[in-house]
Amino acid sequence: MSSTGRMLFRPAAAATVLLAGLIAGALPELPLTRQAVWSVGLYVLGIPLLLRTGQGLLHGRFNADLVAGLAILTAMLLGQPFAGLVIVLMQTGGEGLEHYAERRASAAVQALEAEAPRIAHRRLDAAGRLEDVPVDLIAVGETVLVRPGEMVPCDGVVRAGRSQVDVSRLTGEPLPVSAQPGTLLPSGALNRDGPLELEATALAAASLYARIVELVRTAQASKAPLQRMADRYAVWFTPATLLVCAVAWIASGDPLRVLAVLVVATPCPLILATPVAIIGGINRAARRQIIVRHGGALEALAAVDAAVFDKTGTLTVGRPEVSSVRAVPPGSEAELLRLAGAIEQGSGHLLARTLVEAVHARGITLPPATEVRETSGRGVRGTVEGHRVAVGALSYIRELEPSAVEALAGLHEPGTALRAYIAVDGRGAGSVTYADRIRPDAARVVERLRQLGFTHLLLLSGDSAANVAAVAREVGIQESGADLNPEEKVRRVQRLAGGTRKILMVGDGSNDAPALSSAAVGLALAAHGGGIAAEAADVVLLVDDLGRVPEAVEIGRRTIRIARQSIVAGLGLSAAAMLVAAAGLLAPAAGALLQEGIDVAVILNALRAVGGSRSDPSRTATSPGDAEALLTHPAH
Repeated sequence: MSSTGRMLFRPAAAATVLLAGLIAGALPELPLTRQAVWSVGLYVLGIPLLLRTGQGLLHGRFNADLVAGLAILTAMLLGQPFAGLVIVLMQTGGEGLEHYAERRASAAVQALEAEAPRIAHRRLDAAGRLEDVPVDLIAVGETVLVRPGEMVPCDGVVRAGRSQVDVSRLTGEPLPVSAQPGTLLPSGALNRDGPLELEATALAAASLYARIVELVRTAQASKAPLQRMADRYAVWFTPATLLVCAVAWIASGDPLRVLAVLVVATPCPLILATPVAIIGGINRAARRQIIVRHGGALEALAAVDAAVFDKTGTLTVGRPEVSSVRAVPPGSEAELLRLAGAIEQGSGHLLARTLVEAVHARGITLPPATEVRETSGRGVRGTVEGHRVAVGALSYIRELEPSAVEALAGLHEPGTALRAYIAVDGRGAGSVTYADRIRPDAARVVERLRQLGFTHLLLLSGDSAANVAAVAREVGIQESGADLNPEEKVRRVQRLAGGTRKILMVGDGSNDAPALSSAAVGLALAAHGGGIAAEAADVVLLVDDLGRVPEAVEIGRRTIRIARQSIVAGLGLSAAAMLVAAAGLLAPAAGALLQEGIDVAVILNALRAVGGSRSDPSRTATSPGDAEALLTHPAH
């Protein structure tokens, strides 16, 4: 039987035994009496609970189950099986609910390891003979072949070949690396276009991808388990209960009074309120397509007071778009776009598709192109309405149309912006500049987090300092870090959490997985599949809506607030009933029924966590504009 099945079996068995005892009492012709049925059930179901509670005490676990265990043991000793069975039903029912709300183990490390390159094509000699070997056998200095569509098996430097390499899963940046002789490539990068020969500069076990796997494993292992809210309240409530029991015994010498106190003091509100509220909060979040992977994440989400954001795909849409067009006079921007779009419309290149979409958005009709020839990763050329047109990197234009370079080079100051240059009939015609776009709601989200009491907001990225600073300034974040690898992100998150801050890390890529695992709460935007980031995160957004981040925090805070209200109210009622029982005015069986009434009140209040408030009307779950995943043809 599965652990979930066992958790459901125990309360069901307790309820069945209670019902069977009632039937036995109503039918005197049955050979078993009500007391016998309840006694057998109490011993069969109660002894395992007592043994477990005793083991916990031996290991120093002083928790909310102790009073329940004492009540069950006292009921056995005093021959009060009905009261004992009610406690068994309450305790096992609460455990079943709690188990339902528990975390499922993250498969982040397994998923990372499953996607790691396994085989490398090692070159044997100058004749180009190859052998396939496990990546662990590649030594530093050896040459390996990486074919199109394969992952780079270990860190290395390109010795031969040209290609576009997708490094987004490692750096988070959507723009590819143009690989050529001398280019350093990390393990785990994806070769897109042409074959590459690499000289290994590190063993596979010491390469970047392996370090990311180890970072996630270490972060998850070092994350301290969250103490149950019930156990935190039990620290003071359990001693108070034992003190009342002692006073009742000293004052009366009646063991039934002690049992009555234990029965009404059994911390049903502690055991029931938190899991009921958390399950309700998880379900409420799920209706908003916010997946909270376990109850501890919801409780931690309520406590976060600082946030760390990734840039690309998190605060930005994660896809380059046409940001500006410059035409060399006397040409016009519209004519430039019409000719360049005509050449690009047959290409599968990411920037080609982006340009064609921008042309269509302006209502420009594209004529057909002929004699189109594409040089992978560099550019494309062809004929449009009798004009010779070339689109691509400046170096590509220089090779095809040397006379066009002077006019094109003067269009822009030297910089790192992503651009495609256009030459028409041998002359420089203009350029198209691409840039990632900041999400339109990013600044509002940052401001909302400040309103929620977040004391520190930080932007961390593998992008250049200039780009990161510009995005941080635009969205209202004062502190940022740039040119960071995954390990450096983890160190920055840990440094920020070094004080009393509880960190919420928001990211979307595999490179964010270690930082997501190391933060108090990792939140992944997974509208386009999620992958490793979703596995490493505690909370996953299924829609491409950054506004759900503060909403998730609000759901967490409201859920825990309701749980605490239920606990305080329930314990207050139990404390009052304890005094009545200590005075001898409440029998154990009546106390058990009264405690069940308190349980019902607690559960009804905790169920408020499922619903929304008037100030938080439900919105549609659709995204205002999902960005297309950047897994296709890389940039010029």
